[in-house]
Amino acid sequence: QVQLVESGGGLVQAGDSLRLSCAASGGTFSNFYMCWFRQAPGKERESVAAISRNGVNTWYGDSVKGRSTISKDNAKNTMYLEMNSLKPEDTAVYYCAAAQRDYGDYYLVWRADDYDYWGQGTQVTVSS
Repeated sequence: QVQLVESGGGLVQAGDSLRLSCAASGGTFSNFYMCWFRQAPGKERESVAAISRNGVNTWYGDSVKGRSTISKDNAKNTMYLEMNSLKPEDTAVYYCAAAQRDYGDYYLVWRADDYDYWGQGTQVTVSS
């Protein structure tokens, strides 16, 4: 059974930085394609950033591109999302997800329907 646990959320001010972590247990972490999603109240879930299973290739949604970095440490079974220059519109619950597929080491997956495992989410609130 794969379990994902997010941490690192909180209340910050606009312009601050934050690093979210997603710790995985169960399964083989190095085989997982992974992604960060977020959902704000009253809005649809949004793909934020995705990373290939070998941690080399990355993808970012337009809303965070240029101010966020996703990374994956296969030795620590942990994925990260570092966000800089935070804005009030970044306020949301952030979820990490893992996909157990075999598309190759460099493939990226960012559609929610392709993900098998989800964390419980961590709240990020950015005040203006």
